Amino acid sequence: MNISTIDLIIFIAYCLLILLVGLYVSRSSKGEAQDANNYFLAGRGLAWWAIGASIIASNISAEQFVGMSGSGYAIGLAMATYEWIAALGLLIVAKFFIPVFLEKKIFTMPQFLEERFDRRVKTVMAFFWLAVFIFINLTSILYLGALTIENIMGVPMLAGIIGLAAFAGIYSIYGGLKAVALTDVIQVVFLIGGGLITTYIALDMLGNGEGVISGFTNLCEQAEDKFHLILDKSHPGYMDLPGVSVIIGGLWVANLYYWGCNQYIIQRALAAKSVSEAQNGMLFAGFIKLLIPLLVVIPGIAAFALNAPLEKSDEAYPWLLSNLLPVGVKGIAFAALTAAIVSSLASMMNSISTIFTMDIYRSYFRPKAGQTELVRTGRWASAVSLLVAVCIAPLLSGLDQAFHYIQEFTGFVSPGALAIFLAGFFYRRATANGALSAALGAFVFSALLKILCPALPWMDRMGIVFLLCCGLIIMLGRRNRSSGQCSAIHASLFHTSKLFNIFSCIIIAILIGFYWLWW
Repeated sequence: MNISTIDLIIFIAYCLLILLVGLYVSRSSKGEAQDANNYFLAGRGLAWWAIGASIIASNISAEQFVGMSGSGYAIGLAMATYEWIAALGLLIVAKFFIPVFLEKKIFTMPQFLEERFDRRVKTVMAFFWLAVFIFINLTSILYLGALTIENIMGVPMLAGIIGLAAFAGIYSIYGGLKAVALTDVIQVVFLIGGGLITTYIALDMLGNGEGVISGFTNLCEQAEDKFHLILDKSHPGYMDLPGVSVIIGGLWVANLYYWGCNQYIIQRALAAKSVSEAQNGMLFAGFIKLLIPLLVVIPGIAAFALNAPLEKSDEAYPWLLSNLLPVGVKGIAFAALTAAIVSSLASMMNSISTIFTMDIYRSYFRPKAGQTELVRTGRWASAVSLLVAVCIAPLLSGLDQAFHYIQEFTGFVSPGALAIFLAGFFYRRATANGALSAALGAFVFSALLKILCPALPWMDRMGIVFLLCCGLIIMLGRRNRSSGQCSAIHASLFHTSKLFNIFSCIIIAILIGFYWLWW
């Protein structure tokens, strides 16, 4: 076991803190039964700081710490594009998506699709999301987390998978979104603080005693080829990050889908006190996103510069934790990584249970189910999905860069889903048949392009599939002269505060600076 007693004590103290806080906020008043609104949407009472922290804690998991560090080791700073473009994506979603969702007071993304189109669209997309969340996202989070625990502490992978699942399940299954969101505030402090410590020590070592600034300068010199945000076709990583497509192409499909149409993320905004609280929470998350590459990409490049003896790229971050961090600090950094894993697991389970309960169970099995029954069903759905993921996660051990596995196969869903939502917002003639064609067409188009054009980068493939799906919706919509179930969307709905606009401009200016510096 490559961890000291002090580190173990720090880690156990963190675990107890999260469990105690999670169980404490989950408690109900004597004689009060928890209803669906409280369990799935925290009573629609979340403040901006809880929303922003929970979005980041849910988003940053092992796939970032381990997967993106691994890709940083293999490819370089270009991986930061995911995080920096996401900051801009959050602003777009906050301004144009959130007001529509909150005005309709929905629980889930499939519920919006039912109101805009029909039940068929809701059901198809609900099953798509459940499949992606359980078989891709939940399983990959467990696998990457267990991989790290195995490399750092010597815990067998299966035991690590079961331990992480049990830890996340204890408080999240019982407490619902309120427990998840409020523990996420603590988790995000750990994951940012611990991540910064790891990066600091790695850069300090590269500085040869002259400090982290000198270390970063040396890193830029020793790994000069790793510091390019836009890759050319000759670069080995071009198939994963195809040149300018990362800023004007297919990455936007993944970006807007993930932040604006994904139950896993958007559920925090649906639980906001108001539209302004939701928008400010996403603005807060956008600022944190600017910082994330320092935590998850730079360490991977540092491991490359330090000539880390790795068999697989995804071992970069675990290697740093095991070999560079001193006693005490290792416990904090390990707690940070675990915080990222557990918060993502808890959030994913909560979203799975919400979609299954509200869109499948209540719609098809028990339309008149009471509040207590809905909450009980949600808890069972969380538990079953976690059990399925525990069984599948060990099968991912053959992957090298797991982050790209997640992105590519999510890309079979995201183009169609984004096309459907954008059409639902802004194309009055969009029909249910058009939406269904886009949902199913996304899979068909993606599979055909993957088979027939294997040399086409998957990110470009997503962009092409998105355009094809939009074409289907428009073509079928032109036959429809009425607006169907579409309610009018007025420009006033997208008004944002002066504060939001000012800070949005600051984020945009920072992004322009990054791309100007490392183009």
